[in-house]
Amino acid sequence: MSARCVMVLGTTSGAGKSWLTTALCRHYARMGLKVAPFKAQNMSNNARVVAPSLHRSRGSQPPEAADFPGGGPAESHWAGGEIGSAQYFQALAARAEPDVRMNPLLLKPEADTRSQVVLMGQVDEALSRMPWRGRSLRVWPQVAAALDALREENDVVVIEGAGSPAEINLHASDIVNMRVALHAQARCLLVTDIDRGGAFAHLYGTWALLPPEERALIHGFVLNKFRGDASLLVPAPQQLRELTGVPTVAVLPMWWQHGLPEEDGVFDDRTRASGSVHTTIAVIAYPRISNLDEFQPLKNVPGVRLLWARTPADCAGADWIVLPGSKATAADLAWLRSQGLDRAIAAHAARGAPVLGVCGGLQMLGEALIDTHGIDGNAPGLGLLPLVTQFDPQKTVRRTQSRFGDLAGAWAALSRVEATGYEIHHGQTLPHAAMAAAGDVAQGALPDGLGWCNAQGNVLGVYLHGLFEDPRVLHALFGATAPTLDTVFDGLADFLAQHVEPGLLDQLIAP
Repeated sequence: MSARCVMVLGTTSGAGKSWLTTALCRHYARMGLKVAPFKAQNMSNNARVVAPSLHRSRGSQPPEAADFPGGGPAESHWAGGEIGSAQYFQALAARAEPDVRMNPLLLKPEADTRSQVVLMGQVDEALSRMPWRGRSLRVWPQVAAALDALREENDVVVIEGAGSPAEINLHASDIVNMRVALHAQARCLLVTDIDRGGAFAHLYGTWALLPPEERALIHGFVLNKFRGDASLLVPAPQQLRELTGVPTVAVLPMWWQHGLPEEDGVFDDRTRASGSVHTTIAVIAYPRISNLDEFQPLKNVPGVRLLWARTPADCAGADWIVLPGSKATAADLAWLRSQGLDRAIAAHAARGAPVLGVCGGLQMLGEALIDTHGIDGNAPGLGLLPLVTQFDPQKTVRRTQSRFGDLAGAWAALSRVEATGYEIHHGQTLPHAAMAAAGDVAQGALPDGLGWCNAQGNVLGVYLHGLFEDPRVLHALFGATAPTLDTVFDGLADFLAQHVEPGLLDQLIAP
């Protein structure tokens, strides 16, 4: 078998490639086809843990998204590799087993000029030190091999590009846009965000900068995030077709509440559900925040409002404060202090109000970060939990299922609740020996050093990402459920089918 390949390109980052790719995955899966997503290279600090390489035989029962309450299989400790969150969700939308081949290269920014390189799910220190242009030549054979393997096993591969395919300064070293499209002879859609303005110039300019053999692969333009009267678009789509020969095949209305987790940006407060708010949750938005997509289920709970906190004023009136994951814990902790957020968090905790730290956030809540290997940096912690984190070169990457112990105070609702999630972190966190000897001991909220709580019961730190993706946790905390991922994926596919030119989606995979 050699799969038909459909590719989603964008005029810019944030144009809508990821959600459109996800919608296409679910659309073709609902046709009974065997579907896989693919993105050659993703740059994101939002990552998921998947199997290093799984092969599902044709005709075997595909997994449902409901089978992954926290984001993956539920073995107690399930080791694997990392891929970008967008490809993880696209795999679930395709009813496929998430696999490192679906995102063979993942770049995780650690600073403005440095990224950790993850190749086929594993950190590659040599590639991380290599200049970009040399790196792209080095990894292309593995990228191509991953795509070829997926094509052999599936009927359809839905490919996502990155940024813009017309970045002429990067075109010669491209391994994620048109080089992939040519390799797969993919039928491409080019999507643009019309809400930003300049959409037709973006579409035409992108098309015009491509060489003829690459232009020939573009089968349709897509206008995304449109607001207003569609008749006002006339005569631009027709003029654009006369200039390029490419039809505008869809005008997708603005849709704030589709429910798909964000990948490349913070969530927008306009997406919160209407109605009365009973819980406001402030998530500290440090510069190197990671895994922000795991908070999407909270946005979908009626009466819960999420907001990003970058100043103490943003925390005022919040019921919870959450310290999320970080790709640069010590640097983000320094930023947090420079904003005065350390004092705001301490005052919030002193009132007995709930504070939650996830992964890097857990590490920040302790007394100290100790780095003898040059992994992240040494730093004093916030001192809200009597813990010390020792960074280690070995990176923990695994799926985990665990159960909370008996908790008191603000987090008592989590007592004895089972939770499935994933770990991606350097180092381990343990009680501060001198403080423990003096009687100041953190309570083990989760076994095996996965979670700790203070004596008062209002400051909780966990290494378990994906906590709120587990319906058992949501129900325990709020007595509510959020829409399932399957519901979200079906909604995306329905929305796309409603607004695309009739027959186009079939034409894209026709022989």
